[in-house]
Amino acid sequence: MGAVLYYIFVLPFLYFISILPFWILYGIADVFYVLMYYVIGYRKKVVYENLKNSFPEKSHAELKKIERKFFRYLCDLFLETLKTLTISKRAAIKHCAFSPETIRIFQLLNEQKKSCIIVMGHFGNWEWAGNSFSLLLEQQLYVIYHPLTNKQFDKLMYNMRTRFGNKLYAMKDTMREMIRNRHEVNVTAFIADQTPSPEGAYWTTFLHQDTPVFWGTEKIAQKLNFPVVYVTVNRPKRGYYVVHAEILVEIPKDTKEGEISELHTRKLEKDILHQPEIWLWSHRRWKHKRKKPADV
Repeated sequence: MGAVLYYIFVLPFLYFISILPFWILYGIADVFYVLMYYVIGYRKKVVYENLKNSFPEKSHAELKKIERKFFRYLCDLFLETLKTLTISKRAAIKHCAFSPETIRIFQLLNEQKKSCIIVMGHFGNWEWAGNSFSLLLEQQLYVIYHPLTNKQFDKLMYNMRTRFGNKLYAMKDTMREMIRNRHEVNVTAFIADQTPSPEGAYWTTFLHQDTPVFWGTEKIAQKLNFPVVYVTVNRPKRGYYVVHAEILVEIPKDTKEGEISELHTRKLEKDILHQPEIWLWSHRRWKHKRKKPADV
């Protein structure tokens, strides 16, 4: 019965929202913001606690200002993601452009027949960045994702993310699939700011806090010796994003343990300090604590 209701009511409603023009879409986002922030209070405690620990030098008023900006961005992000269902190729590129330098980096890698690894965070609109990549560049883009438990919504997200030619790796299959496709010139995107299990993670200081980082990006890059490219998605104004990239490590096999993880963590931290409201503060990034020697 749940699946029937989804296909009869929920899916048509989502498509209806998706076809609305941007000015109406952002009007709806403004209404969502009032409901989410002032009425429901969705994860406000988590967001404020994360902000307070990350910016100990800021006053309560400054933190609340960032908090409100973040919730406005979060509502925009939700509806922008829905827009992916029906957005045209032209509009996708217009609303999420790649800088000329970024395009050139990937063109050169393609000309050199080098596959690479993208490392980025939940910063800006990472979904739109993936769409624009496939529309602007020649390499096949693979995106690592966590399948959702709800089959209907998992299929919806899968279709949205692959609509313009991207392909997906389930996280548990990443290494196997990358090895299987190693003879193809491609790009694999890792979202590096998710929360790993504290055991076996790389620990560093990130935004003034002990933070575990997945080893996966670094270990896979070293094993396959794929160049690592850091990508950031800035938002110059509402509804528009610009993707910037830089080669972080050209020869991963020559790096020391922890070097790649430290490099991309510092880059993300710098981005967040520059535009804090467009990082995913509602994520429970610091739910694990580093064990002290006496605890081991």
